[in-house]
Amino acid sequence: MTSRGPLTLAALASAAVPGLDPDSVEGVVTPAVSPFDVAFVQDHEHRRWVVRSPRTPAASAQLEQSAALLALLARRLTMPVPAVRGWAALPEGGRACVTSYLTGRLVDLESIAPGSRLAAGLGRVLAQLHNLDTRVYEEAGVPVYDAASYRTRRLAELDRAAATGRVPTGLLARWEGILDDASLWGFAATPTHGAIGPGTVLATPDDGEEPDVKGLLGWESAQVADPADDLAPLVGELHPEALDTVLEAYAHARVERPDQHLQRRARLVHEMQLVRSMMVAVAAGDDTGAEQRAAELRRLDKQLAAEEAAEQSRLPEPKGEDPAADEAPDETSDDAPDAKAGTTTTQPVATAAAAQAAESDEDQAVEVEPTGPAQPVKVEAPDAVDEPSDDGEAPEAAADAEDDATDANLDTEATTDADTDTGQDAGEATDAGEATDAAAEAPAETGAPTEAGEPEEVPVAVPRQGHGDHETAEIVPINDEDDGDDIIPVLPRR
Repeated sequence: MTSRGPLTLAALASAAVPGLDPDSVEGVVTPAVSPFDVAFVQDHEHRRWVVRSPRTPAASAQLEQSAALLALLARRLTMPVPAVRGWAALPEGGRACVTSYLTGRLVDLESIAPGSRLAAGLGRVLAQLHNLDTRVYEEAGVPVYDAASYRTRRLAELDRAAATGRVPTGLLARWEGILDDASLWGFAATPTHGAIGPGTVLATPDDGEEPDVKGLLGWESAQVADPADDLAPLVGELHPEALDTVLEAYAHARVERPDQHLQRRARLVHEMQLVRSMMVAVAAGDDTGAEQRAAELRRLDKQLAAEEAAEQSRLPEPKGEDPAADEAPDETSDDAPDAKAGTTTTQPVATAAAAQAAESDEDQAVEVEPTGPAQPVKVEAPDAVDEPSDDGEAPEAAADAEDDATDANLDTEATTDADTDTGQDAGEATDAGEATDAAAEAPAETGAPTEAGEPEEVPVAVPRQGHGDHETAEIVPINDEDDGDDIIPVLPRR
């Protein structure tokens, strides 16, 4: 891998473009595994240029293909694309490319607001690209995949990553399950950009008006493939409401309606981006970078497992008969009919929870604290229940049951209303403070309730994912003036 500094790149730009006399140069910091060295050059006429020098033979081939594609796209897209102005031969083979500099500002995807002009513009730009005829890409010689070959390629990538032993088994099982589901992969292949990210989306300058998407940079990864590739970074970086704005504008601008599994595949591609970055580091012999990606994969595995567990806990429990209610008739004593009769006469209009409390035995009625709200988490073990003794304590409890039953039912209704908000059935342990094993286990399914009777949600720590290989240093403009002579006006094809 051959790397070059900014001064060398400026010399290559001068050799590639006749009359280009460099006045200053600004190097762009790229990752060690990046396929290109990049620099910005300004000449004495205040024109700006972008120089890209490939580090590997494969990157050199990508650069040649993207240059041919840009020449075709300039006549078919309404947005401006970088125009190739010259080439400079490299000693080891291949050529460095000099393109025009497009003015504007790079977009941080996380900063795109829901309903904004920028979000809608991004959706329309991607739709315009995906609406292109695939033969344009075929003419440029870039890779072309159909749905079947693309899916096979993804499976092969996953197999190679699994062979390194760095991918958690949970992620492997998750991704293999999605890739094995043939119903998700019946998409129509489209022309894609292939590298949408914080360093490739260019917005109009902030001149007092709401910014819009101006164009896209970095076309070296363009290919005919799954349209989900271009939506994957948006799924991972955008706010959910901003993503909805993008997808709505995208669907309206598409000639053909997007398939229903597009967003799910986009999420898969976003998750597997870490695997691809890890394999690039492995191929380059960068053990440190590969281990860093492996650590991120382990964090991703824990994050997805936590999200799935939280999703399962939010699902409503199946409706059915309460086992505790079925066992209640077997546990009643001879004095229970009297307690039942007293309860029904004092509260003629009862809820389902109150009716069940009325059918419980007198020991349950005695346990209710009439002076405060029900505390389901403080229910003691079954041995804490007051057992009738031989010295007449049971008749005394039966006599008190009639006075306490009404208060118990009122407290039960308050507890039932609180449990309804957490998705629990009204007939579970919070009704009248049952002291059975089922009552002790039911609150544990939704978290420990507070003293107010409401469950306390446990926050799930979700680590944020970085931008990966697309992250670059902040680019400071060399000259604030914009002469407008470094942008080729685009004439849409009629």
